[in-house]
Amino acid sequence: MLKSEALSDVHCESGPAAARAGLSTLTRKNAMNSNDDAVYAKVGRRLLPFLFLCYVVAYLDRVNVGFAKLQMQADLGFSDTVYGIGAGIFFLGYFLFEVPSNLLMTKAGARIWIARIMVTWGILSSAMMFADGAATFYLLRFLLGVAEAGFFPGIILYLTYWYPAQRRARVIALFMSAVAVAGIVGGPLSGWIMQALAGRAGLSGWQWLFLLEGLPSVLVGVWTLFYLDDGIRSAAWLTEQEKQLLERGIDAEARAKAPLSLGQVFRSGTVWLLALVYFCFVMGLYGVSFWLPQLIKNTGVKDVFDIGLLAAIPYLVAAVVMVLVARHSDRTGERRWHTAWSAFAGGAGLIVSTIYFDNTVVAMAALCVATAGILSTLPLFWSLPTALLTGTAAAAGIALINSIGNLAGFASPYLVGVIKDATKSTATGMYLLAASLIVGGALVLLRKKPAPPQARA
Repeated sequence: MLKSEALSDVHCESGPAAARAGLSTLTRKNAMNSNDDAVYAKVGRRLLPFLFLCYVVAYLDRVNVGFAKLQMQADLGFSDTVYGIGAGIFFLGYFLFEVPSNLLMTKAGARIWIARIMVTWGILSSAMMFADGAATFYLLRFLLGVAEAGFFPGIILYLTYWYPAQRRARVIALFMSAVAVAGIVGGPLSGWIMQALAGRAGLSGWQWLFLLEGLPSVLVGVWTLFYLDDGIRSAAWLTEQEKQLLERGIDAEARAKAPLSLGQVFRSGTVWLLALVYFCFVMGLYGVSFWLPQLIKNTGVKDVFDIGLLAAIPYLVAAVVMVLVARHSDRTGERRWHTAWSAFAGGAGLIVSTIYFDNTVVAMAALCVATAGILSTLPLFWSLPTALLTGTAAAAGIALINSIGNLAGFASPYLVGVIKDATKSTATGMYLLAASLIVGGALVLLRKKPAPPQARA
């Protein structure tokens, strides 16, 4: 009885003490998390607006050919097949030089290499104004792809230098919302340039479009040399304590990953599956990017500036949706279903927009769903390979996945162009792109828990 009472007394004494100890531990943990959040917020304020700007001008230069098509196709006598080949041949140059470019970035440093990419692609984008036939159109688009190769995977790799996996989906979503903003800004701007400047100084509207939208890339590229840092250690705007906090997060993640050689990356089934998934998603992305102005025109809208204004709406919706979906994915830690449902929504939106192509309101609503779904898949997707790979393997793996996936940037406009020439309609082509998105979503669900590929003896 006495023993029981003694134990009871100890319990009564230790209970509150344990609770106080637990509360103290929780308080310290919350304080640490709050400090971490403040440091990552500082990094975000420094890097993300600038990287966002870089991607806006990059993406605008990549897809403004979709607006130029509305005038240059008639001026130069292009068929839809010729346009599709020219729009897509960009990605052949991109594919051939993607992996070497990303590996060179690890040698030259992010600051110099990203600046080099931006300046050369800006010059070549402006040079598109000199296209005078199919041959020069193909050549300049191919060289533009060579110049830009490595930019996107380089930025994704660069973000892994600063952010651990659990913070990455939202960060990549904020960066990739530049695609949506490029659509929001680029649509009305491109429409206005082509309409307002047509005939000035003896140049067509589409020539002014290429000239004026290429110059910002050169200017931002030069700015990159003075603004970006190669990594945490070289960032003068961080205190030593902040640098150590960021490095601990990156180092802990690197230790948790299986180190892979370049050969193992290229033999990894997981990497090739991710490349196939990304191919399916990019089919849908560039179906919208290169054909959205034409799809809107098909609904009965004829004025170029009006088409540009309407083209901004799906991207505006997507800019909001993709960040909200990525934030929810980060908060829950769930990736597969978020990615798959976004792809399914993109496919469904394309199907509905095609069925109701002659109803501007319904078609636009469906295109909003399609664009939001397609763009939401991208940051969610990139949280998968960046969580599996590190070091040189990350540089090669990310570039490989991106280069294989971006071959869809050639296949998508080419196939839609060929189908449109054969059928005099974009419907079958849009159904093909929708099917690709749905297949990509299904492939994401195929592997319940993608594990890092293990080194083989």
